[in-house]
Amino acid sequence: MNTLIDFTSYPVEKALDILLTDNTTGKHIVFATDSYANLGEKYQAECHIDIDSLLGIDLQPRVLKDKQAQISRTKDKAEVMTPAWIVNNMNNRCDEHWFGYKNVFNTELKTTWRVNEKPIRFLNGKNWQDYVKSMRLEITCGEAPYLVSRYDTTTGNIILPVKRRIGVLDRKLRVIDENTNTKEEWLEWVIHAYENTYGYEYQGDNLLIGRINMLISFVDYMKSKWGEQPDDDQILKIANIIAWNLWQMDGLTGCVPYAYTKVKVQKQLSFFDVDEEDEYISIPTQAEIFNWQTGDSVPYIKMKES
Repeated sequence: MNTLIDFTSYPVEKALDILLTDNTTGKHIVFATDSYANLGEKYQAECHIDIDSLLGIDLQPRVLKDKQAQISRTKDKAEVMTPAWIVNNMNNRCDEHWFGYKNVFNTELKTTWRVNEKPIRFLNGKNWQDYVKSMRLEITCGEAPYLVSRYDTTTGNIILPVKRRIGVLDRKLRVIDENTNTKEEWLEWVIHAYENTYGYEYQGDNLLIGRINMLISFVDYMKSKWGEQPDDDQILKIANIIAWNLWQMDGLTGCVPYAYTKVKVQKQLSFFDVDEEDEYISIPTQAEIFNWQTGDSVPYIKMKES
């Protein structure tokens, strides 16, 4: 089976430092898994993932890990991979609700599907721009198979042509392909698609793979539509959106793993406390996400509540 993730290849090598960034803390994402702890001090769960440490491990999607590692991660973190046909089924149900009719992108055939080759129809006053800008979130996203389906996570088989892919972002990109006529317009709406597609994950290795899958998908669609690769500026722009929109977080607490913020203790001052030094405590750091419409970052918990 071919390597699915290569840190030294295009476009990953160009954007790897961005893809490793945790925008909440301003540092790199952390491993947040004990899978590599036996390799040394810098591979412990609380350690940040840097480019040098990546060269010392064979970081690959779950399907390419050995069976014992798969069993261990399932037991410790309830990590499971979903077959592409189930991903397709679930995304189809969401689209059936949004579009108001069945078999929008494809027709399911047990454990496979037949692509709807006709342009996607929009009814009830909705248009393709509405669909591209609809906000979607994959919780505990792992390698992000519900967002982009570069490969079937249970077999490792690459899914081609891109029109056959069934992730949330894949569907948005197909709609953009069908409704734009210039590269400039296409790029503008691809950026909107990425800005409105979100996911979070706890384990750093999975998160990095998910981010890479989203970046490579951008290249795949541009090559399919225009017969060329994106330039460096386009790669870095999309990578920055991905690094914000796929973030590291404990879904139960809304906080970044192993990250703490110092806050000043609020207390009533008396005459005798005038010269007393400020007191601080460390609390878990709340994960922040970016609102591309307002241009501001906001704690995920606040956005979830609203």
